[in-house]
Amino acid sequence: MADEELQANGAEEQKDLQSATDQTDRTDSAAESEEDTAAEDNYGVDMDQVEAVLNATADKNMMTPQMQRMMARQAESTKRVEESIKGTKSNPRWFVPLFCLLMVIGLIWVVAYYLTGKFPIPAIGVWNLVVGFVIIMIGFLMTMWWR
Repeated sequence: MADEELQANGAEEQKDLQSATDQTDRTDSAAESEEDTAAEDNYGVDMDQVEAVLNATADKNMMTPQMQRMMARQAESTKRVEESIKGTKSNPRWFVPLFCLLMVIGLIWVVAYYLTGKFPIPAIGVWNLVVGFVIIMIGFLMTMWWR
């Protein structure tokens, strides 16, 4: 009986020691992560200044040369993107529906021939397959000029 009590007390003490060690580890890791975050956030430049430069609202006389270069690169990049958007040609609004419609019509043409054996044009017979595939191919070729 006494041995069982000693084992039970020993097990409880071990659990208490383990939970205290876990709490200490958690506290230490939380303090280390806060220090790491604080060290990473401090680059020697105030983030408000960086945001002002990126938003182009900063006073150029108060900026460092590095910030002025960053602002100039940002302006160049914005100008390049705007020019490329203006230079982009687009298709008319009817282009995409037309090539989709051609592919669907070709598919329906081929399926109709397979199901009936003589329609859509009974006089041409197996050439109905060629007509259907040509219509589908015209639709696919149109996709190459889609912008």
